[in-house]
Amino acid sequence: MTVGDFEDRNRERWAEYERLVEDLEKGRKNADASGLPRRFRELCIDLSLAEFRMYGERLEGRLNELVIRGYELLYRHRRTGWEKIARFLVVEFPTAVRREWRLFWLCNLVFWLPFFVVMLSARHDIQWVQAILGADGMASMDAMYGGREQQVEHLREQYGANFMMFGHYIRNNVGIDFQTFAGGIVAGVGTLFFLVFNGIYMGAAAGYVNEACDPESFWTFVSGHSSYELLGMVVAGMAGMRLGLSLLCPGRLPRTRALVEAARKALPLIFGAMMLTTLAAVVEGFWSARLLPSELKYGVGIAGWVLHAAYFLLAGRRAGHAA
Repeated sequence: MTVGDFEDRNRERWAEYERLVEDLEKGRKNADASGLPRRFRELCIDLSLAEFRMYGERLEGRLNELVIRGYELLYRHRRTGWEKIARFLVVEFPTAVRREWRLFWLCNLVFWLPFFVVMLSARHDIQWVQAILGADGMASMDAMYGGREQQVEHLREQYGANFMMFGHYIRNNVGIDFQTFAGGIVAGVGTLFFLVFNGIYMGAAAGYVNEACDPESFWTFVSGHSSYELLGMVVAGMAGMRLGLSLLCPGRLPRTRALVEAARKALPLIFGAMMLTTLAAVVEGFWSARLLPSELKYGVGIAGWVLHAAYFLLAGRRAGHAA
C-alpha cells in the first residue's frame, strides 16, 4: 500500500478524531468523550504502521501530533499530583491498613504488651527499668522530665529553635521506622525484634519517669504526638511483616516474585508511615514543648487517638466499595 492509498483510506477517520480532540480541548458541551479511547487506539496503530512502512516524516509527524493530543486528554488527570496525594490520604492508605488488619493487631500486640509490662513493673522493682535505661538514659530522663519549666529550658539549651527540634525528631523517628520496616527482610524477625525492643525501652522510660521524675512533664509532652509517632511505627512494622511473610509463605510463586508482589502491597503502608512520622515530628517540634495547660495538651492527645481510629476505620470505605 502506497502512502497516498494509506491516507485516502484513513483520512476521514483521522479528521473525525481531530475534530473530537479539538472539541474536547476547547471544552465544547456537544463533544462525546466516550469514543476517544477507541479512536486513540486506532490512531496509535496507524502511527505504528506508518513508522514501520516508512511513509515519511510528514505523515508520521502529523499522526504523532494527533496521538500526543489524545494522550494529553486521556491521561491529563494522572498528572495532577495533588489529586494523587488526596486520593492516597483519603482512600489508598486507610484501605491498605484495613486490608492488613491482622498484621495491624499483631504489630500492636508485639509493641504494647512489653510496653505495659515493663512500665508497670517499675512500681514493684525500679531496678529493672534502671538496668534497661542505663546511667545515660536515666540522666537524660532526669534532665528532660524534672519539671515542665526545666523541660523547656533543657530543650532550648539543647536544640535552640523549634525547627531544630523538628529536625532532630524526624531523624530519630525515621530511623526507628526504617529499622522496623527493613527488619522484615529477615523473614520478619527483625521487625518483631525492633517492635519488642522499642516497646521495652519506651515502657522503661515511662515507668522510670512515673517513679523518679515529674510524670506530668512527661505525659503532657508525649500526649500530643504519641498517636502519630506510635501508629507510624506500627504501620512500618506492618510493611516489614508483609515482606517477611512473603519469604516465609510464598505460595506458588518463587520467593523473588513473592517478595516483589509483597513490596507492591507494602508501598502504601510505608508511604503512610512516613506521613505519620513527619506529622509526629511537626507536633513534637512545634507543639509538645509549649507551656500550655495540661488539660489542653491531654485533650489534644486524646483527640489525636480518636481521630486516627475514625480515620483508619471509616476513611475510603465508600470509594473501596465502589471500586
